[in-house]
Amino acid sequence: MPPQSVATPQCHHNPQVNCADCRLAAICLPISLHVDDISKLDDIIQRGRPVQKADHVYHAGEVFKSVYALRSGAIKTVRVTHDGQEQVTGFYLPGEMIGMDGLASNHHTNSAIALETSAVCEIPFSRLEELSAQIPNLQRRFFQLMSKEITQEQQLITLLSKNSADERIASLLLSISTRNNNRGLSAKEFYLPMSRSDIGNYLGLTIETVSRVLSRLHKQEVITLDKKHVIISDMDALKNIASISID
Repeated sequence: MPPQSVATPQCHHNPQVNCADCRLAAICLPISLHVDDISKLDDIIQRGRPVQKADHVYHAGEVFKSVYALRSGAIKTVRVTHDGQEQVTGFYLPGEMIGMDGLASNHHTNSAIALETSAVCEIPFSRLEELSAQIPNLQRRFFQLMSKEITQEQQLITLLSKNSADERIASLLLSISTRNNNRGLSAKEFYLPMSRSDIGNYLGLTIETVSRVLSRLHKQEVITLDKKHVIISDMDALKNIASISID
């Protein structure tokens, strides 16, 4: 069975839940905002029906109009290379922002696709700019999210430079573990929303290699794996495989 939250209710698709009541507020845009400022942000956010699996939140080439906060589910971003191949560029979990790839050129460079039924908060960027001018903390928070996006891209470049497939997969598992922990969920037990194919595409590995490495980690009792359900049995060992120093 998929793991359950250890500290908070499960993510919800309810479009009626506002920013003040959303359990992801502590890691999303509203962080550090005064209650009155959260209300102002809430007024500009558009919450539509959940996005179904394989549906697009936006397409590459579309005019950039909004950024999106993922409220539940999971999203992957992809781009098409010059030779027509699809490249997975990122995986996003609840509380994280997508759509900032369109800031530079005013057009989205990636497509965002739901990995499972997902709910997003659409934030029109023109309205966000206006509100940020009125609320310095909101502007600062958005800059922090932009910086985080840049850092994640740099981390991916570093990840792909690793020679070992084991290092790449261990690093991805640790990334998901850390992000789950930030959401108040278990750092050691979680569900992988992406397919083996998507993992391989993202990490520059074949599906067979991804499956082989995950099976090996399972046999070594570093993780316990049941289809997409992962339990990290030995966190220190996983960090060692990923070449991350342990304090």
